[in-house]
Amino acid sequence: MNSAMKRGKLGVLVGGGPAPGINGVIAAATIAGINEGFEVIGFRDGFKWLAQGDAQHYTKLTIDDVKSIHLRGGSILGTARTNPAKSETSLHNVLDALHKLGVTALVTIGGDDTAFSASCVYRKAAGAIRVAHVPKTIDNDLPLPGSTPTFGFETARHNGVFIVRNLIEDARTTSRWYIIISMGRAAGHLALGIGKAAAAAITIIPEEFRGKPVTAEEVADLMIGSIIKRQADGSNYGVAVLAEGLIESMGEKGLVTAVPGGQLDRYGKVTRDDHGHLRLGEIEFGRLMKDLVTSRLEQLGLKMTLIDKDLGYELRCADPIPFDGEYTRDLGYGAVKFIRSPAAGNYGAIISFIDGKLVPLPFEKMLDPKTGRFTVRKVNVDGEAYECATEYMIRLEKIDFEDQAQLAKLAATVSLSPEKFRARFGYLVGLA
Repeated sequence: MNSAMKRGKLGVLVGGGPAPGINGVIAAATIAGINEGFEVIGFRDGFKWLAQGDAQHYTKLTIDDVKSIHLRGGSILGTARTNPAKSETSLHNVLDALHKLGVTALVTIGGDDTAFSASCVYRKAAGAIRVAHVPKTIDNDLPLPGSTPTFGFETARHNGVFIVRNLIEDARTTSRWYIIISMGRAAGHLALGIGKAAAAAITIIPEEFRGKPVTAEEVADLMIGSIIKRQADGSNYGVAVLAEGLIESMGEKGLVTAVPGGQLDRYGKVTRDDHGHLRLGEIEFGRLMKDLVTSRLEQLGLKMTLIDKDLGYELRCADPIPFDGEYTRDLGYGAVKFIRSPAAGNYGAIISFIDGKLVPLPFEKMLDPKTGRFTVRKVNVDGEAYECATEYMIRLEKIDFEDQAQLAKLAATVSLSPEKFRARFGYLVGLA
């Protein structure tokens, strides 16, 4: 590695929600840092204490401390969602604490919000602290080049698939439907990755609506269409996977309109975190959708046992699979290599690998010039990978309405005439 910079203390911290592989990054960055002559310290709970000007909540990290943690889930440093850029005072407190401790380099591990916070720290430090951010989220929604995943995604999908496969078998055995709410605040990568690999009957993600308003009623009808189509073919069970990002697409008003009497508090509190995001985990979206689908099925004369289940917390602290175990070692090593390079004196960066080569992505090139925030990588619903996913789902399609025998079969399942069935569900496939 390049020896151009003055050695000092290398700080490591974790922000946002957990993801499999965090400890792998901590271990790799610690070992690489020590080998390069740094004293490495790990800050507890992300920016939480630093934002208060507290320089005491840290621990010195040694190779013995981290040599066996790379395949363990969780984070030995904890994590928090504190946003130090929320005020000038908080940001000043962070810089003051880092300067007092003699920190000359900082490795942050986190998602979109932590990346933004890291960029603010770099800018405020004005060159005094070099910053490398390692992108982490099971949502896989950071704008990395091509199909490069964020670490933790592959492990979360891997474990999620086994859970959904078990639920599919349970659904078959007990003649019921499961509604699975998969984590994924702004994009449907995890929901689609799990649903596609596990062969769920239907997976619904925000991107498929292509920017048009999303309503709970339409999402419910998409599931009902799948239930009817399965029922018409003699199958009275199934699993639907919904991305939790549908909540933000619907918005608070959209959720309220879906609840009888507008009493959304029946399904939890609508609150926001330090970054202004809806706290999705506070809303029982699965129960809301289960009640809505059940009610609309009953209006059609269908009785069906539906079970809702959130899927996400079970995945975030899983032991990383070998892919993430190897990947996080690259990322931790790459973060320190970047920090030691002359380039780190000119810009802070998100650490990325393309074809096995370290490619630091400057903060200023990754920020949306309009919002000052990082753009979100969405599922490409125009590509063949998504086309393949939908091809193997059970959904109402235009052909179902064009084939008169099939239309009559579907309509008979809910005791409707073909004309009334078309009027009720035709909008799902673009029919007036």
